[in-house]
Amino acid sequence: MLEYRAEGLCRNANHLSREELSRCMASGEVLQSTALAYDTGHRLRFELGGLRGIMPFADCVDAAPGETVKDIAVLTRVGRPTCFVIMGTEFDDNGEEYYLLSRAEAQRRCRAQYLDTLEAGSVIPCTVTHIENFGAFCDIGCGIAALLPIDCLSVSRIASPADRVQVGQQLLCAIKNRDVQGRIVLTLRELLGTWSENAACFAAGETVVGIVRSVEEYGVFIEIAPNLAGLAEADSTLRPGQAVSVYIKNILPDKMKIKLVVVNKNLGQPLRFEPHYFVTRGRLKRWTYSTPQSRKQIETVF
Repeated sequence: MLEYRAEGLCRNANHLSREELSRCMASGEVLQSTALAYDTGHRLRFELGGLRGIMPFADCVDAAPGETVKDIAVLTRVGRPTCFVIMGTEFDDNGEEYYLLSRAEAQRRCRAQYLDTLEAGSVIPCTVTHIENFGAFCDIGCGIAALLPIDCLSVSRIASPADRVQVGQQLLCAIKNRDVQGRIVLTLRELLGTWSENAACFAAGETVVGIVRSVEEYGVFIEIAPNLAGLAEADSTLRPGQAVSVYIKNILPDKMKIKLVVVNKNLGQPLRFEPHYFVTRGRLKRWTYSTPQSRKQIETVF
């Protein structure tokens, strides 16, 4: 099966020879190049192997039935890596040869040969393309977008997806489900470990860095790993997102609680934990975050 990657990670066609480009055309390999212009003919233009590459408007996006593609969705590709397959060569009115390119065909093949073969729970790579308050959109192959909802980014509560990921970041995610339009919805938290797996990375008596996630009257929730938070005593001077150092007083698996003491609340620098994956491949069928002794059960069934 051909490999389908996110835009920006496909093989760059800019410096391939005519012979190499011909082989890619024959094999159907997905390539990428930076779109240099969006012309008055509503086409994206490229330069490949000393020849122009032309991508007609209809070949820029594989639109869903009834979906209208707006100019803005295409012209924003200018200056950015854009994937495609080479459909062939043609000649313009002046007799100059050019490559005919299609991003839409690359996306159709990606769906048919890759994405449509995946089941819920399948672990796949993706790249964050933009962030909204409700989640992060990710490229799961050839510019095809999937939503990673904010509540699927981690078990620990966050105020914004930007607290966990950033544009351009490469992630591993699992397929949560498909929405009513058949679009893939992603989840990350099941790959970031259970309570026990995360807690095993720490020990009572240690002092570690953490991020304030919630300030309540009864205490302050402080994240010490993307899927693990503890509770410190109430402190109205702390604010969500603040980096602190904390002393781990107790780890209580039966209650799924970690008691913390804030040691230093003036670290003076932002902090964002990178994902630490406990699952990196294959397919999940069931994932249980909670400890066996805990009355509160958090699990996902794919």
